[in-house]
Parts: sequence; C-alpha cells; structure tokens
Amino acid sequence: MTLPPLSTPLERGDPHRKDAMSQQHTADPAPTSAVATVARHRDWWRDAVIYQVYPRSFADSNGDGMGDLEGVRSRLPYLRDLGVDAVWLSPFYASPQADAGYDVADYRAVDPMFGNLLDADALIRDAHELNLRIIVDLVPNHSSDQHEWFKRALREGPGSALRDRYHFRPGKGENGELPPNDWESIFGGPAWTRVTEPDGSPGEWYLHLFAPEQPDFNWEHPAVGDEFRSILRFWLDIGVDGFRIDVAHGMVKAEGLPDLGDHDQLKLLGNDVMPFFDQDGVHDIYRQWRTILDEYSGNKKGPEGPSSEGRGGGRRAGASSWPRHGHRRSSGPPTTSARTSSTRPSTSSTWAPRGTRRNSARWWTAPWRRWPRWAHRRPGCCRTTT
Repeated sequence: MTLPPLSTPLERGDPHRKDAMSQQHTADPAPTSAVATVARHRDWWRDAVIYQVYPRSFADSNGDGMGDLEGVRSRLPYLRDLGVDAVWLSPFYASPQADAGYDVADYRAVDPMFGNLLDADALIRDAHELNLRIIVDLVPNHSSDQHEWFKRALREGPGSALRDRYHFRPGKGENGELPPNDWESIFGGPAWTRVTEPDGSPGEWYLHLFAPEQPDFNWEHPAVGDEFRSILRFWLDIGVDGFRIDVAHGMVKAEGLPDLGDHDQLKLLGNDVMPFFDQDGVHDIYRQWRTILDEYSGNKKGPEGPSSEGRGGGRRAGASSWPRHGHRRSSGPPTTSARTSSTRPSTSSTWAPRGTRRNSARWWTAPWRRWPRWAHRRPGCCRTTT
C-alpha cells in the first residue's frame, strides 16, 4: 500500500529541512496563509501519476554497471517532462540483496551500491524543486537476517529478548525436528528455518513468509512498532513525501500461529483466508502511522491513500476508512490488467483501451466508495517499457 503528504513539497531553506539527517522532528504549526494551499493540495494523490523507479536498473551515474540514486537524480527533469507527479523508489536501503533489497539490514542507511544518505537528500531536494514528490518503499513485515536485531538474537541464544521481536518457536516432534506449524513460504518450501544455537546444537525455528534470509517481525512486540514509527520520522525529516508499504496485508499473524491445513501452494495475492494475511491488527498499525504523517506539513501520503501495490492489502476498512486493497477480485477494476478487459491478470501484450474503460465505469458506479490505484504493471511482474 502507499502511505500521504498536507501541502506542497518542502522548499530549500524550510525550517523543517534544516537538520535533514536528524531523527528528531519538531513540527511548527502551518501559517494561516498556507491554509488555502493545504486544502488545494490535500488530496493530490487521488489523481497523481506515480512513476516507479527500480534504482539498480534505472540509471548508472558512475559507470559501475549498477543504477544508483545519483543516476535517478540526473533523470528527474526527464520524469518531470513526462508529466508524472511523484516518483516511487524501490528499496535502496542497506541490504545483502537476497531479495533485491526487500531484505533490509538497516532502514536508516543507503546501500553503498546506490550511494549514501547525502545522495538521497540531494535527490529529494532536487525533486521538490521540480515539483515532484518522492515516495519510498517501506518493508515492515520482515527484515534481513543481517539486521542487527536478528544477528544478536542468534548470538544470544534461546531466551534472548531479541528473539521476541521475531517469531522464534521450538519445533515439534520428539527432538524438535519438525517445524512449529505447517505454513509455507511464498517462495516455496517451509516458512520455518531451524537455527544452530551458539553451543552448536540444533535449536529453535524462526518464521519467514518469504526467503530464509527474511525473518518476519513479531508485531505483537512493542519494540517493533516503536522502531518503525522512528523509521517513518527519520525519512519524513529528510523530506520524503510518502511511503509504499511492502506486504501491507502482512505483519500481524493470527494468535497462536495456527496450522493452515491442506492447501495449495501459498500465493501472495488471493481471496483465501490466511492466518498471516489480512488480520485486523494491521489497521491499528496504519492508524498510528497516519497520526505521524499528519504531524508533518505537506500532504503526506498515508493509509487513507491509494490501495496497496502488488504485495499486500487489508481485508476490510476500519473506522479510519482506508481503502479496500487491489488484490481483491471482488473490488473490480483495481485488479484489472491495463492491457486487457479481464479482471484477472493477463499475459496478453495487446492494449485494450475499451476494456479498461468498461472496468473503470464499473468502479465509479460501485457502492464501496473507496479510491482505486491503477497500475500498468505491479512489482514482481513484467515491466511496461517506457
């Protein structure tokens, strides 16, 4: 999903930008003269054209064969001339790259292959000067196994407080040789990996709905929520205008981690009820995040914004009324391939504007009154040539 800016992008010299690298934020009240501007730009995301950039393949500024933030920065005028309103950056955080950056080792650092925090700050400042907004990917369902929390959890062994921030469990079977439950990984195979304890013995298992290098956070632990609220503030202080939430329907797991039972290979998207997707607790997380983004000047893109992109969604909207998410076939047009008239994903390479128009009409006349997110292609799928 994507998280919003309540006015225009921050300009150079704005007091909110003076200490861009600080994690501390003190919000000054918006001047009265800005009220009209805020109202005019409050819902910019409703009709914004958002261009996704995959940094490693977009533009290489130093000739090392790898795209980087400076390369993205150099192409901002091109993106502005295309008429886009915002640029969404896929993960550029410090990462071992086991899953193309969706395995984050440090949420407050830029991976050296892409540059550094000064490069990120320069990119954001230049984008704002071109009247472009910047949205960054946030990966809260899991970290890298090289995250400091997880490495300490392994070093400290059973009983470590750090293990409570992930899902460590003893195995089943006579000697704990079986996984704690029957969950499968999205990438195939068990969703559990057994660790070798510091004394060399086979030990506990940890949960990873994706790769073994991506242990799932335990969102029932208060330290996890505290950490991500701090991460949001860190990037908002630097100047980002919003967040796209990876696996937005994940994070919260059903109490007791119950077995799934007989089931086909697990899929990321679908309508089946799962004990690890679409749990009501995700709404509480996003309500908390919404209050943080509302503290910042600028129409920060948040949970009541467009629906989740590709890797997530929520089962139903709560009191804060953020929208039903795109992977639900019952939601109609948001799941529609931009190339066909079908509401199911298609491999067709033929553009079908009439079909897309029909599905658009279905959305606007539907009773659910939520705002759709339209995409030519989603992450993890084939890319549309531009």
